[in-house]
Amino acid sequence: MLSLIVFLPIIAGLIILAVPSSQKQIIRIVTLLAALVQGALAVLIWQGYDPSLPGITAAVDGSLDGSFQFVERLPWITLDLGNFGTLNIEYFMGVDGLSITMVILTALISIIAVLSSWTIQKQVKGYFILFNLLSTAMMGCFVALDFFLFYVFWELMLLPMYFLIGIWGGPNREYAAIKFFLYTLFGSVFMLLVMIGLYFSVIDPATGNHTFSIVAMASQENYLPGSIFGPESVVWRYAAFIVLFIGFAIKVPMFPFHTWLPDAHVEAPTPISVILAGVLLKLGTYGMMRINFPLFPEVFQASLYVIAVFGAINILYGAFCALAQSDLKKLVAYSSISHMGYVLLGLAANNTEGMTGALYQMFNHGTITAMLFLLVGVIYDRAHTRQIDKFGGLASYMPVYAGIVTVAWFASLGLPGLSGFISEVFVFVGAFSSENIRYVAIVSALGILFGAVYLLWSLQRVFLGKRRPDAVYELHKDADGNDQIHFHDWKGKNDLDGRELAMLVPLAVIIIFLGIYPMPVLGMITTSINKLVEVLSPVVMTALN
Repeated sequence: MLSLIVFLPIIAGLIILAVPSSQKQIIRIVTLLAALVQGALAVLIWQGYDPSLPGITAAVDGSLDGSFQFVERLPWITLDLGNFGTLNIEYFMGVDGLSITMVILTALISIIAVLSSWTIQKQVKGYFILFNLLSTAMMGCFVALDFFLFYVFWELMLLPMYFLIGIWGGPNREYAAIKFFLYTLFGSVFMLLVMIGLYFSVIDPATGNHTFSIVAMASQENYLPGSIFGPESVVWRYAAFIVLFIGFAIKVPMFPFHTWLPDAHVEAPTPISVILAGVLLKLGTYGMMRINFPLFPEVFQASLYVIAVFGAINILYGAFCALAQSDLKKLVAYSSISHMGYVLLGLAANNTEGMTGALYQMFNHGTITAMLFLLVGVIYDRAHTRQIDKFGGLASYMPVYAGIVTVAWFASLGLPGLSGFISEVFVFVGAFSSENIRYVAIVSALGILFGAVYLLWSLQRVFLGKRRPDAVYELHKDADGNDQIHFHDWKGKNDLDGRELAMLVPLAVIIIFLGIYPMPVLGMITTSINKLVEVLSPVVMTALN
């Protein structure tokens, strides 16, 4: 099941290779069908998922019974290293409460992004081949349980994203693509070195061999005394934690490693911005929860306050930067940095409430921010500008569009009854419950206020009041004498068409439903979050010592 959901887009890409470049509609349909089947598989995995099983680690003997689900584990690469033993790399996949929500989110955002890509006209064949490759890499990262396999998928994302921004992006696309590539590659190089050191530091209790298994690495009793990352190697373990943390923090992105994100978002085409905000940023915090923290729990405990401070900086800095923007897309990009700060704050709480809020915020941020970027793309298609001061009064002439924008904007600012509110409440409950970061949480709460300011101010300037004198649209009288909006060279409907509604309405429904009844997601993740908190508990580490 997991192999199919991961590699189905690759199959679609191979089919597209055989389709003539002139058959653009067939290429689009093949990609959409693959995304829909991938979505159906995600639903089947969700239906077959048992939320009572914890995941995170294996049993003492290395058994995965009663732990991970939908497990696929086969030998992949075996190589004799002489005095260093045998290199054992496994094709090892599985899901637990940390990954099941991300699998569903990735499948959902992929479908939405395909629909958003329908208007792509430039080199359609190459675009959708790269799109399918990116889809495989994203899904693979969330289900890989072998560090080497995870790293392969992690690096595989770089190639298609680089070209999707660099070829189909805006005027400064080359600069944005190179900046994204170099930032991510910088973190990946050091991640590779830590991964190799971990391999020679950990023994799989089931086989007695060195292993890349993330599951085995998450159990501290599997580390060899005297190895580079063994229990006595305090300095090396701190160094490894910091290196991994920076690698994942770049992807979040966490201040001060965030500068690639606004450029990438502004220059990327709308579907790629949707994927970037909806899925790729979550890989940073997912990597922290899956790899960074469980592998070095004592360093995590010592770093809680620092992580919380960086989370607060993200929240406030992102909000202040968003407040200063005149470009709608850049405003949403900086709001994304701000909202990912809540995830860091929840992780730093190191309790069930905070980490539940963090993981739930990852899912909700994926749906809300994807919707925000889609909405910015809709108005850009018509007006060919995203400058806030070029509109005014749009709600009177595009009521459906304005209504859906209002749902997304209010979800982003955390209005009760919408999904963003629930996750932020859990984050702050967890943060206030932790004495170490309580005062950081108080300061971070100002981010909610500033978020309301920049979101409501932009909503007012674009949609309320009257048309600005230098607006990019004109008003014409219809047969009944009513004003009708007219964009200068737009040939379609001024308000939303069927394709755009198909992208936006499902996201709006999810945001409202999960804001009223969050248990479908919370019920899946609670057991795994409790297990993660237990693994990171100081009591457990004291017992091991």
